Amino acid sequence: MLDKVFPKIHQEGYKFLVIAAIITIVLYFLSSLLGLLSLLLTVWVYYFFRDPERISINDENYLVSPADGLVLDVSEMDGPKELGLEDKKFKKVSIFMNVFDCHVNRSPCSGKITEIIYKPGKFLNASLDKASEDNERNYFKITNKNGENIIVVQIAGLIARRIVCEAIENQEIDQGSRIGMIRFGSRVDIYFENYEPLIKLNQKTIAGETLLAKK
Repeated sequence: MLDKVFPKIHQEGYKFLVIAAIITIVLYFLSSLLGLLSLLLTVWVYYFFRDPERISINDENYLVSPADGLVLDVSEMDGPKELGLEDKKFKKVSIFMNVFDCHVNRSPCSGKITEIIYKPGKFLNASLDKASEDNERNYFKITNKNGENIIVVQIAGLIARRIVCEAIENQEIDQGSRIGMIRFGSRVDIYFENYEPLIKLNQKTIAGETLLAKK
């Protein structure tokens, strides 16, 4: 029960939590109202960086969601040109994470991370379609045991200013494993073949648990 009320937080969050707490103490001595408002902000910082445990299905016939958030797009399109996949058709799902969602990203499948590419870019609203091509982003190519490539793209948003990558190339990962996070509002795209989407537009997803697609 306590882990629901006081979940553990991601290591990225500790410095922000300390800064917010110090500001709260200073403002409290200046004004009780400002101190209260800052305390509420500190609580939000704590919950923004929450990193709860998730239980994945561990079944290669399924892909699980790489992010908590709202499904913005389910479509078919060319693969990312940054990975040389622009001549192949993929199914694509986009998930928008608002500032109240958990921002820890997870692998949709088990496999090997065969390529990671970081691309600098703009900080447009992550809910816009052009964010997938214009914003700062980080690409993961994950090859499953059947040799199929699953692409996960972390995309920074209007408020986000740092993409955190916690994985390395040639790393073997399990379905639902943490691969990184994005600070303060963002988006994750996933490209895949040979699976059929199970989710719908405007559906809420939970990273590592929501079944995204099935063979």
